[in-house]
Amino acid sequence: MKARSEKLKRLVDVQRHLERMAESELAETTRQRGVLAETIDVVVDAMGSAHPMHRAFSGHYASQLGRLVQKDQMLLGIQQVHEARMLKERAKGDRLEESMKEARMTEDREADDNQVLDLIDQHVAGYAPASGKVERR
Repeated sequence: MKARSEKLKRLVDVQRHLERMAESELAETTRQRGVLAETIDVVVDAMGSAHPMHRAFSGHYASQLGRLVQKDQMLLGIQQVHEARMLKERAKGDRLEESMKEARMTEDREADDNQVLDLIDQHVAGYAPASGKVERR
């Protein structure tokens, strides 16, 4: 039979793994938004360019910019969801870890109490007769 603290330790490990997965997803979304921001900057620079070739494609650039901004808004929403999930997983892990520590302290206290009781039993057993037959003189 496994101790409660050992079971909670396994749950803490699983929860910390879920937290790392949420952090990874958040990092990937943040990276995608960074790449998208660079692309938006390039399109905005092209739209503002005085070069004749860029002026010919200004309508295309405007529609492209609209799609990029829309995608950035979508990624922002996803990023916020990932941030909330990561914080939720971290809070769950912290609560489980606290419960694990409390269970471990309780188990340690119980083990210490049992050792004291064993010592008392040994001490009492050393002075008490082993059976009801006591030698009388």
